Amino acid sequence: MANEETSKKKSTKAPAKAKGKKAEKVAEAAPEQTKEAAIPTPRFKTRYHETVVPQMVERFGYRNPMQVPRLSKIVINMGVGEGTQNTKLVDSAVEELQTIAGQRPSVRRARLSISNFRLREGAPVGAAVTLRRARMWEFLDRLVSFSVPRIRDFQGLPRRGFDGRGNYTFGLKEQLIFPEITFDSVDQIRGMDITFVTTAETDEEALAFLSLLGVPFVREASEAA
Repeated sequence: MANEETSKKKSTKAPAKAKGKKAEKVAEAAPEQTKEAAIPTPRFKTRYHETVVPQMVERFGYRNPMQVPRLSKIVINMGVGEGTQNTKLVDSAVEELQTIAGQRPSVRRARLSISNFRLREGAPVGAAVTLRRARMWEFLDRLVSFSVPRIRDFQGLPRRGFDGRGNYTFGLKEQLIFPEITFDSVDQIRGMDITFVTTAETDEEALAFLSLLGVPFVREASEAA
């Protein structure tokens, strides 16, 4: 009888401990969930889910919303041809690109030695940064809403920048169009190439996808003229 009573007591106490452990796990997970909830969703990401996906499904007749093209990443390249002779130019380019993108870029180095250009293998020739997830959406928002409209005599981005696999690349002549860059801090005017990497299978889908997302492309009539 005594053994039966002790076994009953143990069996009744065991669930209480389990409940206590579960409560502790829930309490630990609660602050993490509140932190995640406190981070606002990027505006262009919300536009993609609420506006772009339904219109793309209606236009191209996708059977599944997961077939709608997505923006995978944005790659920004800034070349510094004179960086082989003056490394300070590369450092300033890295700082400017970090200010523009909000992420530390990597220094690109020459893969081959070319004597005619006084280029040695391993010499710094530019900087590049790859943006994904929230930083990608935030950069796209700032680029489309504030930076691109500041281009002199801007009439739209050219449509000929697609590579046939759904990716789009265009060039900028100067970094001063970004509000984050002040004129007094610029030692040299530098251009850059920006690439939108998407999951679109054709250029037509990529053009429609980026247009609905807010990328201002030039009108066909004005580009043909």
